[in-house]
Amino acid sequence: MADLPVDTTGHRARLRSRLLADPEGLLDHELVEYLLALAIPRRDTKPLAKALLKEFGGIGGLMAADATALQRVDGMGDTAAAAVRIAQATAIRMIRTEVAARPVLANWQALLDYLRADMAHDGVERFRVLHLNTRNMLIRDEVMHKGTVDQAAVYVREVIKRAIDLGSAAIILVHNHPSGDPAPSRADIDVTRTIAEAGKRLGIALHDHLIIGTGGHVSMRAQGLI
Repeated sequence: MADLPVDTTGHRARLRSRLLADPEGLLDHELVEYLLALAIPRRDTKPLAKALLKEFGGIGGLMAADATALQRVDGMGDTAAAAVRIAQATAIRMIRTEVAARPVLANWQALLDYLRADMAHDGVERFRVLHLNTRNMLIRDEVMHKGTVDQAAVYVREVIKRAIDLGSAAIILVHNHPSGDPAPSRADIDVTRTIAEAGKRLGIALHDHLIIGTGGHVSMRAQGLI
């Protein structure tokens, strides 16, 4: 592949200088452009960065895209897709580490940040359970079901059995709405109440059921639904 034109290499050097001095000052496409430049060093990556942001509806959708979806975009090979995925994984792990370091109920905003980063832009509904000990520290974070575009199977007995196996003192249920609207459905409310009642009989508290969407989140506890 031919070397980059002089004006392009100069642009990249200026972009690097701005990134080092003030990363918050870069536009979304500039951040993605420089990330891709690390994986494709001898190519002008601005057009590809803009194409990715358009394809996935912004940087949030891009950072949630899986490798297969990334590689469907013209110009995205294994190396470029891996660069985006490592950025995704690093961001999620950093936030998750903060969540695990303190009692969850005292670190609620960090939990919401983690869940939004991990689930808000997912195109498939996922149902996960956060298991907590008696100090409300996170002991396990598990995706129990991955459903179709608009539903995930939730088995009450399976949720409670897993909590018993792990010795959980409390649980938090979480699922995403790929539609973007986090408003709970009647089915969401019914299954939440069933799990809450089953857990109560066994001394397992249900702290909340959070629904995550691109339009925000809903806490069923805050809504008075449990």
